[in-house]
Amino acid sequence: MKPDVSNREELYHAMVLFYDKIKEDELLSPFFGGQNFPFNWDKHIQMMCSFWENILFFTGDYEGNPLGTHKLVHQKMITQPIHFERWMDLFYEVLETHFEGDNIDKMKGHAQAIAKVMQQQIF
Repeated sequence: MKPDVSNREELYHAMVLFYDKIKEDELLSPFFGGQNFPFNWDKHIQMMCSFWENILFFTGDYEGNPLGTHKLVHQKMITQPIHFERWMDLFYEVLETHFEGDNIDKMKGHAQAIAKVMQQQIF
């Protein structure tokens, strides 16, 4: 039986696995670094841990504006539905390969809803 995500340490592990896939992905990796986007992986992963920790455990530790950030990214480098689809594919792949449980289901549901809203607001 695979574990559910039940604390920040496990979220961190999930985020590292996920962003390792992003770093290697030809479609998505250009959005995470390079000339267009100076990028700090450690800071980003910690921020994503705070984001998911707040969603799952209501910590109140996340202060950010994901929609605003993605709109800025879109202005520098056009995002398309295929980018969101690929992000979701990799996210689900990592979660389903390494974890299972109510919190994983909640993460997948929230990710899907967030991607839908972002696409509606960006395109």
